[in-house]
Amino acid sequence: MSRPAQSKRPSPSASAAEGTWSAKMDRLRRRPRPQNRLRVCDDTGLRQRYEEAEQVARRSRFVAEANPGDELAERQVADADAARDQALSALDAASEFLTFRALPRPVLEELIGQHPPTEQQAEEGAIFNADTFPAALVAAASVDGMSREEAEELLNGWSTPDANALWDAAWHIQQESRVELGKG
Repeated sequence: MSRPAQSKRPSPSASAAEGTWSAKMDRLRRRPRPQNRLRVCDDTGLRQRYEEAEQVARRSRFVAEANPGDELAERQVADADAARDQALSALDAASEFLTFRALPRPVLEELIGQHPPTEQQAEEGAIFNADTFPAALVAAASVDGMSREEAEELLNGWSTPDANALWDAAWHIQQESRVELGKG
């Protein structure tokens, strides 16, 4: 005697797991790609003033943490934080910012493929052409709309440390990871 076939219903826990996964996947899809900003400021006095104000603020917080309840130390923290914020506002006003965003992996890989290393560069282990790829990446990663020609102009016209900082801003954001493998 055979038994009638029973339709299989998902268990309530399976449905809940699917709903949880669906919500998680939606959040993962909506994650913004990482970005960073490169500050360009030619006023060394403002940069130094901010760095000094930041150091004073850090030291005053250290003293206040070492002396809980010390009203003078707490006032010094508030004053140092206000001075740091004022120095930062002045520095921000005198700065230009260039913003770079991580490219989706396939886009970055295609861009690298469009700039293959020369034979000599490949022999040295390069994965891209160091003469053509930097400007292409800076332009592609620029949130501000910098063209390849403009990127090339800056990379070739700026001092070596400044050009390296421009390249680093565009390249390092491509390498930034916001996930971590850990014990569950």
